[in-house]
Amino acid sequence: MSGQESMHGELFRVRGQVQGVGFRPHAWRLARDLGIRGEVCNDRDGVLIRAWAGRERLDRFARDLVTGAPPMARVEALLREPLAGLPETTTFRIGASADGSGMTRIAPDAATCAACVAELRDPGDRRYRHPFTSCTDCGPRLSILRGLPYDRAATSMAAFPLCAICREEFESPEGRRFHAQPLACPDCGPRLQLRDPQGGLKGEAEAAVTAAVRLLRDGAILAVKATGGWQLACDATNDDAVSELRRRKQRPGKPLAMMVRNCAVADRYAILDDAAREALQSAAAPVVVVAAIPGTDLAAGIAPGLIELGFMLPHSGLHHLLLEDLDAPLVMTSGNRAGEPQATDDADARDRLAGVADAFLGHDREIVHRVDDSVVRVSRGVARVLRAGRGLAPLSMPLPAGLRDGPAVLAMGAHLKNCFALAEDGRLTVSQHVGDLGNAATEAAFRRSLALYRGLYRSSPRRIAVDLHPDYRATRCGEELAQEWGAGLVRVQHHHAHLASCLLDNGIAADHEPVLGVMLDGLGMGADGAGWGGEFLLGGYRGYERLGTFKPVAMPGGSLAMRQPWRNTYAHLVAELGWPWLRMNFAHLDLFTFLDGQPRAALDAMIASGTGAPVASSCGRLFDAVAAAIGICRQESSYEGQAAMELEAAVDPVAFRDEPVELAYPFAIPRLGGDGLPYIEPQAMWQALLGDLHLGTPRGVIAARFHRGLARAIVAMVMRLANAGDVRRFADVALSGGVFQNRVLLEQVSSLLEAQGFRVLLQARLPAGDGGIAAGQAAVALAAINGSAESAAEAMETGGCQTCA
Repeated sequence: MSGQESMHGELFRVRGQVQGVGFRPHAWRLARDLGIRGEVCNDRDGVLIRAWAGRERLDRFARDLVTGAPPMARVEALLREPLAGLPETTTFRIGASADGSGMTRIAPDAATCAACVAELRDPGDRRYRHPFTSCTDCGPRLSILRGLPYDRAATSMAAFPLCAICREEFESPEGRRFHAQPLACPDCGPRLQLRDPQGGLKGEAEAAVTAAVRLLRDGAILAVKATGGWQLACDATNDDAVSELRRRKQRPGKPLAMMVRNCAVADRYAILDDAAREALQSAAAPVVVVAAIPGTDLAAGIAPGLIELGFMLPHSGLHHLLLEDLDAPLVMTSGNRAGEPQATDDADARDRLAGVADAFLGHDREIVHRVDDSVVRVSRGVARVLRAGRGLAPLSMPLPAGLRDGPAVLAMGAHLKNCFALAEDGRLTVSQHVGDLGNAATEAAFRRSLALYRGLYRSSPRRIAVDLHPDYRATRCGEELAQEWGAGLVRVQHHHAHLASCLLDNGIAADHEPVLGVMLDGLGMGADGAGWGGEFLLGGYRGYERLGTFKPVAMPGGSLAMRQPWRNTYAHLVAELGWPWLRMNFAHLDLFTFLDGQPRAALDAMIASGTGAPVASSCGRLFDAVAAAIGICRQESSYEGQAAMELEAAVDPVAFRDEPVELAYPFAIPRLGGDGLPYIEPQAMWQALLGDLHLGTPRGVIAARFHRGLARAIVAMVMRLANAGDVRRFADVALSGGVFQNRVLLEQVSSLLEAQGFRVLLQARLPAGDGGIAAGQAAVALAAINGSAESAAEAMETGGCQTCA
């Protein structure tokens, strides 16, 4: 410090993803280089820095803290305030973590960084071929975390005392392993073991990896204890192994994710654009859904009925070792049987995967949080999250203006693809993917995760947001917790939550002008108690007005109609055209013969009485109906969304791109009951589709004409609603709901809307499907709290939310 420079003290508060990512040594190095005195420490609110120096150097320090932050860090806020007094030290030191209240951002698990992979492959390095190598830039975070602040003692690594060399690395601010909590080496552990299904030891450490690779090459099915849960692996080019895995796992059709050692291997099997390649190589290392190259040596059972494949790169040292000598993809799917949560506990894995895995490659580091693999898909040049898990969760984002105040809110999420969310101190945290709450095991895992998050954040929610549907397990759990904690309960309509989720993802403030939400999914309870699923909602966080919908059609069999697509085909055809007309004109079709062989009298009675055949304006069921009509998943779907996914995959790209627009299937937009809501009427579409079946039009051309026609009908509805008066009613259109995870439809609707001058809001960080519902619920609850009495009352009247003490 020059003699002319006066010393000033400042307190820096850094919030965001700043613990467990090397932020303290980053601050220490900056301070050392700038000659700043003081200290840096972690606390429950993030990183706290006390610094003394000249103003110019403090300003540079503040700038470089953010611009030069470590790769895993995400700085959401940097606050500065004057600090009285003089420093107690002539240097800058790293202080011990402090406890207390507050809410910091938990870092997701991160794929092994390039520096650690280099050590893994270097025969001269002490961590050569050590499966658990990591540093401050990579390794497990959420999956091993028990409490905050993020210190080794608060993780499952506490069971592994550091050896002398690792302790020196851990305490050296100069190195990249300073306070790297998952730090490990062959001397400290964890320990890798290969066991047979009966528990017999087949190899340890390097011998375990060698034996495991040999088993995979021989066609065996291997259970692997990964970062956030057990996985099942086999050779993806071995038809017998893949078929046997499906049989044992009871997963007949759902696509299987694969892992390859690098992008060069993936290039042999799929078409990777720049966005897909970037996503694959990111620290999140998600499963990336990409277009398949036909005619490769992949097993036929990898993704039946689809034209895309899911690839990921190794995300741990163990995966790098398994893939090092394998020049082909490995199936790497969740370690469970169909419908169950992924196994995390070793004993549970041996019990539930008995009869599935031929051997178990595990270790003695406990998995605290189950974290499934993340899944993304590139659309319009952006990697959009389909499932948020390892590497992407927990997702934390600052709340937009108008939603930052109020008590803590816990949002319970949806029944399917559940995630939950916690809003507090101006920030929203969304959990990792929990799954479908349709069985007791997944619900138990859901409740355990809720308890873990509450413990981590020491949060005491005063509002609990739930879906309107009273029978959702997440809703019932929320009601129980509200009663137990004395918290207010906020009921949020399903599609309003979808709209709010999309607005959140785009950083839209609470006082933004109304946005038209086009919310297309399978089913959600409407504000009128009916089933909704194809909705046009004008509004924002505080409320909405339902301006349009899809035609309500019966779902004969209720939940059965979600698993047996032909039921939706029958209901649509009877509602639109009538069975006598179908018999007279299309009795020669295979479709008619199939439907005529079903118990039509029982179905007709259900539809007529409404018993067991709820009416719903579901876009998802329309996709099911069209898919079954052209012979896709007609009898049964083996997983949720299968018919719609295979219908999208069937689209002939040449017909979609080059056919005259007049051949796109037509839809009308009349009004319900003559003077009610405008709705999308598919009668003309069905007539055209049946005509194409009569002419023998290829399936891919029919699928293309349906997608193009539906996209044009959606845009026509938007135009009609926008131009209902002298001035266009809205400028922004938000697209959300699980149907918009269909890339063909999303891209076509977006392009057509933009051509009409609308700004289109899409989701990327939050899933457009039900995985984004919890975030939307939290936003609606916060808007009700932060809004005025008038706006809250208006939201109640328009279906925004319902609040009870």
